[in-house]
Amino acid sequence: MAVVPQTHERPRPQLASIRVRQRLGQIGTYALLSLGGAVILIPLYWMIATSLKADTKLFVLPPQFIPDPVVWRNYLDVWTIQPFTGYFINTLFMTTLAMAGEILSCALVAYGFARFRFPGRDALFIVMLGTMMLPGIITMIPAFLIWRALGRIDTFSPLTVGALFAWGPSYIFLLRQFFLTIPREIEEAAIIDGANVVDVFWRIMLPLVKPALLAIAVLSFNGNWNNFMGPLIYLNTPAKYPVILGLYTFAGSLSQEAPKWNYMMAMTVIMSLPILLLYFRAQKYFIEGLTVGGVKG
Repeated sequence: MAVVPQTHERPRPQLASIRVRQRLGQIGTYALLSLGGAVILIPLYWMIATSLKADTKLFVLPPQFIPDPVVWRNYLDVWTIQPFTGYFINTLFMTTLAMAGEILSCALVAYGFARFRFPGRDALFIVMLGTMMLPGIITMIPAFLIWRALGRIDTFSPLTVGALFAWGPSYIFLLRQFFLTIPREIEEAAIIDGANVVDVFWRIMLPLVKPALLAIAVLSFNGNWNNFMGPLIYLNTPAKYPVILGLYTFAGSLSQEAPKWNYMMAMTVIMSLPILLLYFRAQKYFIEGLTVGGVKG
């Protein structure tokens, strides 16, 4: 006579208790995420709301959370007070060149660390990573002296040409991790088919690390677009100023009168739009580039 094994089912009250705990955990998680989102979005909303207020509504008590009336003309007025069109052109020029230089140079260096063997490679890589711990203020004066000796003060060279020398060690680390995840058999097959090192790097390896390249592009664009200290140090001619430096001089020009925070916030909103649009456009690749490159390898 066969013996049927007995299965001990979990009592239903215990299952219900587990479901309740799981539901409470989900509620707590969403509550924390909502709180964190509010901490981030409330200042953003206040910036946008202030940019749409009239001058007489800036310092009223209690504070006016919804602009009444909504003054859209603030955006047009602030644009015509100073030559912000030229500032935006300068910013876009410097940011694009620096971003392209960082992506290309960092990809080359990372590919060399990931695929080529040469004496002192690991030690050099550790030294390169060690530069991430150096505060930027330490290299500020030596870099200024070098560019002054080259006669490039009050030019865009210190803000763009330097990117061609892979000045982003964190980007190199991220790309190296991505290159290490790619099987060597792909490169070997391409070499057998007659491809050289340049062909392998440009036509095969770079398309395979596209998520990492886009993640670096977003980070580089954000860093160079908001770069304030560099233009403040190297640029002397107002016609060459980027937006962030033009906004700083605009705030200084208002220091003798009542601060026009509505104009300041309007220009800040305009300045933030390219970064927000770029991030939302490349959000999928940005997250993939940071997570995959940081886990594998």
